[in-house]
Amino acid sequence: MAGTGLLALRTLPGPSWVRGSGPSVLNRLRDAAVVQPGFLSTAEEETLSRELEPAIHGFRETEKSRWSEASRAILQRVQAAAFGPGQTLLSSVHVLDLEARGYIKPHVDSIKFCGATIAGLSLLSPSVMRLVHTQEPGEWLELLLEPGSLYILRGSARYDFSHEILRDEESFFGERRIPRGRRISVICRSLPDGMGPGESGQPPAAC
Repeated sequence: MAGTGLLALRTLPGPSWVRGSGPSVLNRLRDAAVVQPGFLSTAEEETLSRELEPAIHGFRETEKSRWSEASRAILQRVQAAAFGPGQTLLSSVHVLDLEARGYIKPHVDSIKFCGATIAGLSLLSPSVMRLVHTQEPGEWLELLLEPGSLYILRGSARYDFSHEILRDEESFFGERRIPRGRRISVICRSLPDGMGPGESGQPPAAC
């Protein structure tokens, strides 16, 4: 898909952060697949990275529920930006450590493990997330996720589209090469329908 489609939906002046197969899918997912570049300051990104380094040593992914005061303040900003007032978040935050050669295969997160909204912070390395409609594979969207950015998937983008993180050799955003390094993602999820605030499950790999 590199080099095809339309550049559209600028969230900030300057480069586009979202591109897709056509105006229809871009308009339909305008509020369902969102990128907020520069959501974290450099200091905030360093705060999270320092705290997570010992937490994920020896693990590819983990759940984390205890955070420093500084990191809790960052996660509260994520909650305010991505989740509605009636949504309750899972108590544990999903942390995924992806090595430079790693990638996440296309998947739709199970409704058993998370609800209608998924929000993720990207640390250390830029990457490209691709969303493809599960019934109409010709409809797709790509999100450019730079370090310090926040992505939000909700509604149709969360339920009707698979999402993946492209491997390094496929990591292009249009004609632009996006070299992949080690990437840490910090993922907050709303509770699945029917699950109480004290319950949790072990989710599959997320992005």
